[in-house]
Amino acid sequence: VAMETVSLEHQIQSVQRHIAFLKKEQMELLHDLHLEILRLQKHCAELTHDLEMKELEARQQDVLDRELEEKCRAMEAQLQEKEKDNLELRKELQHKETLVAALRSSLRSKERRFLEELKRRSHRVTILDT
Repeated sequence: VAMETVSLEHQIQSVQRHIAFLKKEQMELLHDLHLEILRLQKHCAELTHDLEMKELEARQQDVLDRELEEKCRAMEAQLQEKEKDNLELRKELQHKETLVAALRSSLRSKERRFLEELKRRSHRVTILDT
């Protein structure tokens, strides 16, 4: 009976050592897991921040893109208006050039008649003088 008691005490001590060892291992594992959780939370927070910044930049870029598109449309509309005005001015210029050409022709015609009349009168004056 004494031997069984000693053997039983050794078994109890052995089990207690195993339990203490397992508790120590479990504590180290829990500590390492907590550290890993903290590292992953920090990494997640960094990734979330990066994602938020990229979304903000994307929204800002969208706003800039829309503003540029609006400016482009406005500039295109202005360009079309200027081209329309330019076309009208060209038509007006062509019309005025036609009028100038007609006036020059008329002026040359009147100048020829004037010179012919001047020659006749000059010839008449000469005849009358003689």
